[in-house]
Amino acid sequence: MESTHLLTSFQDFGLAEPISRALKEENYLTPTPIQTQTIPIAITGRDVVGIAQTGTGKTAAFALPILHRILENRIKPQPKTCRVLVLSPTRELSGQILDSFNAYGRHIRLTSALAIGGVPMGRQVRSIMQGVEVLVATPGRLLDLVQSNGLKLGQVEFLVLDEADRMLDMGFINDIRKVVAKLPIKRQTLFFSATMPKDIAELAEAMLRDPARVAVTPVASTVERITQRIIQVDHSNKPTFLANLLKSETVERALVFTRTKHGADKVVKSLARAGITADAIHGNKSQNHRERVLAAFRTGEIRTLVATDIAARGIDVDGISHVVNFDLPNIPETYVHRIGRTARAGAEGVAISLIAGAEEMGYLRDIEKLIRIALPREDHRTPGHREAAPPPAQHRGARSGPRGHTGRGSEVAAPGSKGPRRNRRPGGNGGAPQTNRHETSRQEPSRPAAQASGKAEGMQGVAFLHRESRPNTRPNRTQRPR
Repeated sequence: MESTHLLTSFQDFGLAEPISRALKEENYLTPTPIQTQTIPIAITGRDVVGIAQTGTGKTAAFALPILHRILENRIKPQPKTCRVLVLSPTRELSGQILDSFNAYGRHIRLTSALAIGGVPMGRQVRSIMQGVEVLVATPGRLLDLVQSNGLKLGQVEFLVLDEADRMLDMGFINDIRKVVAKLPIKRQTLFFSATMPKDIAELAEAMLRDPARVAVTPVASTVERITQRIIQVDHSNKPTFLANLLKSETVERALVFTRTKHGADKVVKSLARAGITADAIHGNKSQNHRERVLAAFRTGEIRTLVATDIAARGIDVDGISHVVNFDLPNIPETYVHRIGRTARAGAEGVAISLIAGAEEMGYLRDIEKLIRIALPREDHRTPGHREAAPPPAQHRGARSGPRGHTGRGSEVAAPGSKGPRRNRRPGGNGGAPQTNRHETSRQEPSRPAAQASGKAEGMQGVAFLHRESRPNTRPNRTQRPR
């Protein structure tokens, strides 16, 4: 691993020529830190456990070495089997992962299939009838296929578990254990998670053999180019305030987060009454609806998308100028994940949070403890409101910048990045409440999140895994990571 700092181009990895050609066509030039560390190890066949969240380029980090190894030993899959099994928590992320495999494998005639809920199972059964090289699936639908004898797992050579902590949050951990029990012992396993709570660490230990451990910048690092605003409003005025905000701001695309599915639908209706076209995606929407709405958001046909956290997992859309927290998340790390949807590909971004009541003020204090920044408040409550606004949280080493901007800490540039990132040592989650129980569906159950305790280890570039770290990175790069 000592020589990985010399790998400044995808051509340095020694990937098979058809894969390298596809990367050139995708304009992939400079690998991200997680790619630089993972690809050389995975090509050797060793298991990997990686700490990385959505947006770090980890899809390419596991897909490229797997495709390379498939080409080294190209065999036709047996009927109803797959050589590569990728498990991910949501339908959108699963589809995105499959698109990446197909893009990188466009010159090798890759056979692949998708197994997700929300669509008829018969079509998926037919797609794997003759056997496929790559199958990307959500855990619930995968078990449905196995139990109906539509899929056999005895020939899996490569297993990828993506966003393991999110699957724990959604109640999939028992399904994952059932799937792993049906897999061959001799296989390569690549395991990725944004955080490493105890249950996930135990799952990784049971699944992997002598894994290499890699990690990138911690979750508390918020993107430097995001202007963060905290606006205090009365709860009853939130819908009107949101509509006025979207009309007054220069919005290219806005992603609005609510805590519940019902809340998302209510926001869409209130915006419609104000003359703003918007649509929602969440677990109760059909897969066809979700795909159609997401496509319209990507093209700009719909400029305001309202989503719950589970449905938004896997949304990778360039050009999101604004993220609005209509409801502040009750898990501090979720705030960082949410606002990271903007300021992509070198652009500027705005993150606005509407705060109402003491409960959300408590959530805000937990967020400030995590990111070590006291965020400035704007008070737009009605005159005479009796609730006193608590003073901004003060943390050792944190400074509040001018209105709408975060304070700056020590700045470091990750290898291959275009600019600095804050590298702070975050505190604990401040006793954050459990995750909500409202976001539920057949394939996307929600259960209380397992919260990891302890401090996250700040990491620069790459570091070895700490069991309780909460890393996150948004590395700059010449390509958009898949």
